[in-house]
Amino acid sequence: MTVIDVFAHVLPPKFLAQMDAIQPHILDQFPYMKNQLLTDLTAHRQSLPADHQQILSMVNLNPEDFVDPEQAAALCRAGNAELADLIRSNRDVFPAGVAMLPMNNVPAALKIIDEQVVHSDALVGVQLFTQALGKPITDAAYEPIFAKLAAVGVPIWLHPVFNLQRPDNNLTFSWEYELTQAMSGIVTAKYFRKYPELKVIVHHAGAMVPYFSQRIKYIQSAEDYADFQKFYVDTAILGNPKALELAVDFFGDDHVMFGTDSPFGIPPLGPTVVIEQAVKDMAITAPQRQGIFQENWRTLMTTVRQ
Repeated sequence: MTVIDVFAHVLPPKFLAQMDAIQPHILDQFPYMKNQLLTDLTAHRQSLPADHQQILSMVNLNPEDFVDPEQAAALCRAGNAELADLIRSNRDVFPAGVAMLPMNNVPAALKIIDEQVVHSDALVGVQLFTQALGKPITDAAYEPIFAKLAAVGVPIWLHPVFNLQRPDNNLTFSWEYELTQAMSGIVTAKYFRKYPELKVIVHHAGAMVPYFSQRIKYIQSAEDYADFQKFYVDTAILGNPKALELAVDFFGDDHVMFGTDSPFGIPPLGPTVVIEQAVKDMAITAPQRQGIFQENWRTLMTTVRQ
């Protein structure tokens, strides 16, 4: 059985060179990105177990954090084109990818969705982050992006970043908090009711939501509780089958997909083997497990750009 990882990362070399030209030694600001598997495609391919595929998204080196709106749009377009070419040349292991958007240029972002994603044979979604330019992703300035993606049937990959206004950020817990707050913001904004076709894949198994689902149930409205269950989630929590069972219990077995955050998490090759074993150890049925490993992804893709 082919295992499909829906949340794996790369940093294509041409895009990195463009960013490095703007900000020399840019990866000194992000030491965790100094990972050969992000930029060396041959090494990346060789790191994968047999019968595994990955849906690729860019690591969070976001142009809008460094350049003006026009330049950010150009960099996103170039990065998306490079990623799409990478997909086309390696479909046996990378069947699809996820586009970047310039969040300091919403009009250009909407054009990129139309021109680089809607009719693409390689890019099937876009990646958004929990914060953009110091504002939550549910800030009113970004709502046209959610509306557009729902209208054209393109899913969102939701990835955490630090809220730089907080003095105590740490990689273990802060990203889970930021994901949870972003999910709460999407529900509070009633995006799933305003845009019924909206689909959001949340990293890290939905963060805090499955564990605190009863607090949602008894503190928030029944409508909000139902909206939280509309998210899709991956399995990227570095193992822990019991926690993954909570995700299945809350989001439903058809809304959980295998994802690893590779190549991050467990050096030197990433956490794929550990997370795959955790899914195998879950107290679920064989059809549910197959759904997580491949079928839920394939079913979701039947709804893309419909």
